[in-house]
Amino acid sequence: MDSNPLLEIRPSERMAYRASLELRDQDIVFVGIGLPNLACNLALALHAPHLMMIYESGAVGALPERLPVSIGDPALVTNSLAIVSQADIFQCFLQKGYIQVGFLGGAQIDPYGCLNTTVIGDYRAPKVRLPGSGGACEIATHAKRLLIVMRLSKKAFVPQCDFVTSPGHRFKGKTRQELGLSTQGPELVITDKGVFNFNDAGHMQLCEIYPGSTLEDIRANCGFEVLLAPQLKEACSPGDNAINLLRKKLDPDNLYL
Repeated sequence: MDSNPLLEIRPSERMAYRASLELRDQDIVFVGIGLPNLACNLALALHAPHLMMIYESGAVGALPERLPVSIGDPALVTNSLAIVSQADIFQCFLQKGYIQVGFLGGAQIDPYGCLNTTVIGDYRAPKVRLPGSGGACEIATHAKRLLIVMRLSKKAFVPQCDFVTSPGHRFKGKTRQELGLSTQGPELVITDKGVFNFNDAGHMQLCEIYPGSTLEDIRANCGFEVLLAPQLKEACSPGDNAINLLRKKLDPDNLYL
């Protein structure tokens, strides 16, 4: 690698690494495909050797030997503790409250962490029809901790979602508690320029900036007012070991990086 690897770190690598830091040893994680999957496998290799990864397709305790390209990838079966039905995943793990960490992303996110993965435009005559909820609404509702991984852009970070697929901290002026939801809601939004958390009112606020990013750049790429956390800090960067794992072992074909 270059003698100064920080000059070569890609935004996707920063996102995967930063997300991996939120995972603790023995956490039970509902894993999504893409950067969340990279983050989970990176955490497993770096600091969480007993991370329990559960996939929507039915793999429990998965230890894939290669990066799965979808939740139905056969690589998830090998070395898994168990393969169960999708109904068991949702009813016996997620809805029972056993999932400690859930990952989500979306086409749109509003200031309160509500996500849209359903349609862009009017629901009855959409400009774009998206994949839909899948398990996203259930993850947002039942996971004890919710982490969101999305690239920052004005198209994605919007004042109001065209459709709310997954609830955040507030929906139509009502809090999660008023909506009957018992979990705490989104904890962090990890982007390619910085990291957001949520204030006491449930509104997104910038708490970390990546090296090389600026507040002006972040504001220019966000579709709503960027509030600042009381303590705004620089996010830590991945070292050589993490970068090598991402590039050479976890995603050598640049499937997601």
